[in-house]
Amino acid sequence: MKSVALKATAVFLAAAFWAGPSMAAESLQDVMKRRGLSQQDLLSAAKTYTPSGKRDEFVAFSSGGQSGQVIIYGIPSMRILKYLAVFTPEPWQGYGYDEESKEVLKGGWIDGKEISWGDTHHPAVSETNGQYDGQFLFINDKANPRIAVIDLRDFETKQIVSNPIFKSDHGGAFVTPNTEYVIETVQYAAPLENRKFYPLEEFNEKYRGGITYWKFDRKEGRIDAAKSFSVELPPYSQDLSDAGKGPSDGWSFTNSFCSERYVGGIEQGRPPFEAGCSAKDTDYLHVINWKKAATLVAQGKAKKINGHDVLMMDTAVKEGILFLIPEPKSPHGVDVTPDGKFLIVSGKLDTHVSVYSFDKIQAAIKSGKFESKDPYGIPVIGLKDALHTQVSLGLGPLHTQFDSKQCVAYTSLYVDSQVAKWNFCEGKVLDKLSVHYNIGHLMTMEGDAADPKGRYLVALNKLSIDRFNPVGPLHPQNHQLIDISNDKMQLLYDMPLPLGEPHYAVAIEASKLKPGVRYKVGTNSRTDKPHPSAVRAGEERIERNGNKVSVYGTLIRSHITPEIIEVNVGDEVTINLTNLERAQDETHGFTVSTYNVHASVEPGKTSSVKFKADKEGVYPYYCTEFCSALHLEMQGYLLVKPKGWKPSAVKKETAKAAYTEADYRASLKKIADTQAVIDSVVGFITSTNYKDFPDVVNMVEDATDQLGKIPDSKAKHEAAAAKKDWDQANLWAEQVYQYQVKAADIGLRAKTYLEQNGAKKLK
Repeated sequence: MKSVALKATAVFLAAAFWAGPSMAAESLQDVMKRRGLSQQDLLSAAKTYTPSGKRDEFVAFSSGGQSGQVIIYGIPSMRILKYLAVFTPEPWQGYGYDEESKEVLKGGWIDGKEISWGDTHHPAVSETNGQYDGQFLFINDKANPRIAVIDLRDFETKQIVSNPIFKSDHGGAFVTPNTEYVIETVQYAAPLENRKFYPLEEFNEKYRGGITYWKFDRKEGRIDAAKSFSVELPPYSQDLSDAGKGPSDGWSFTNSFCSERYVGGIEQGRPPFEAGCSAKDTDYLHVINWKKAATLVAQGKAKKINGHDVLMMDTAVKEGILFLIPEPKSPHGVDVTPDGKFLIVSGKLDTHVSVYSFDKIQAAIKSGKFESKDPYGIPVIGLKDALHTQVSLGLGPLHTQFDSKQCVAYTSLYVDSQVAKWNFCEGKVLDKLSVHYNIGHLMTMEGDAADPKGRYLVALNKLSIDRFNPVGPLHPQNHQLIDISNDKMQLLYDMPLPLGEPHYAVAIEASKLKPGVRYKVGTNSRTDKPHPSAVRAGEERIERNGNKVSVYGTLIRSHITPEIIEVNVGDEVTINLTNLERAQDETHGFTVSTYNVHASVEPGKTSSVKFKADKEGVYPYYCTEFCSALHLEMQGYLLVKPKGWKPSAVKKETAKAAYTEADYRASLKKIADTQAVIDSVVGFITSTNYKDFPDVVNMVEDATDQLGKIPDSKAKHEAAAAKKDWDQANLWAEQVYQYQVKAADIGLRAKTYLEQNGAKKLK
């Protein structure tokens, strides 16, 4: 075993560590001894190690908690790939700082009030036939009841919708098997009408819960609020949901807590919420026929509340689409098994996990076998009449995910700080593994889809305590990677999550994601439509209409056009910028000093920033993304002139350097040498089947575009040289060189790409 483990990990730790000029390279055993590593440590490291240039098998989307964002990382490497801006402004991506993303955020304003933060909880990947399809991601905001739509073609937030009747939202986002609807449930009961006050003494009569089914238009990639609807529910605290699949398709399931409908008031001498909301032994699982509900709404049987269709409880009961089943108290989640035949519910204050049979639930409904009705007249199916089995797993069971192996599930045990592996068909525990510490949700690979992939599990632990270097009283969360490919679980890796409190995460096979690397030139990435202010090279201009100044500019290595913008103090300035690059990973950024604007302009994208030039002065602007060797020179000036300012009657020349004819001749030599490199690279590329590689074709187009600018600059430097104006001659020659450098840079990238991706020589 020892030799196998060492051999398996040699590739990972065999590199020499230089300890000094007279020291030999360390051996694997030396490293193990110095760092106190065991064989098991090395085996775990080998299972997570992803060599340079290699990629992960899976990509995880984790909620970002109070950051209002989504955290994306790879599995098994656990390398963070991106913080994806959703509900909260994020400077790097220009989110909330450019005009296009401000429009998206504005969709999440509530009652006309700007909301600048969010508490993201439950991401969901779009599905086709119950399987992850990798096209869209949805996530909720608990603090301000909202749902966001993220397009995974470019990993940008496209839409935020605010719930018109809820005041909070924990049970979202969950999708139906073909992403017909995105499910969102209220958490804390409140009056459904906007701006309507009722005292807590009227809680039972005037406060309500609910579940919203947001209609998703896949073609548009947007939620259609006009075709969405809600079902009114009792003032229990609805929690998480799941949609049925296979035999249970068309139904959704939502659990709840505080079915006691208790109202606290510790400041008034009453026991607190936590005492009254956990007094009963059971709460209620809500069972809803959403397909029939949608039909009823289409038939006009809903009531308009705040302009939104709501199917009222009495209608839902009368039409037979809403039922309740007792569940262990204080549950957190209902999870439908991959085959759609069972529902699994855990109660945090009960050691049992309950497995409900969908067939038994349907049999009870069809036969009208109900043990009672709740105070609102909703039929209650008896627990024993719906139950397949109950399994005692441990203290504080929370959330369940599934394995690729039939009937195998994993449940988090919050109080025990463990993961339990168990068989839900036979009702027996298979394995337990301790984690650090107080696990909340957990995630297996595509573990809530119809075809889970197995392999790995991630424990989303609420506390990290002593696992990482201390960074003050506020600790990171701890995501722990666990190998579940064998009978016994193996803990592989601890990863601190330093951005909010993640709640839930989903992981998809990386091969299912097909993100683009550039936009069609002139695209508004938030609408996926042509930007009305996009321009091509040569079309740049500055227009004035009264006190409104509109700049139509371009970005390309290594200059911003225009390079000088002159306005008057008090002008409203809008700067529209189009990135003309077609090469991959050639993003440009843009900011103006002290004006609090920023845009991230990816290849092909058009972005706008808008501000009032309310203070006279000189304000540099520059590209914020290091894009080329002359990145620092990619700059310009915003000149804000005071009122009544007029140029001096004495004309002054622009500052210039003192170049000589010798300098000019040296520049010509440099141009000739660089052209030889370009010719060599072009010769290599054109001798291959480069047209079979779309990325290379785009790079060639970019390089050709740069070379196409040379004749104009060449004519200018030759004309200046003829007049012995060595300053202008040398500067225009230098510009030719810059075009060459950028073309050569792109060409060398294309050449390397072809070499690494098996390009063939043409015969």
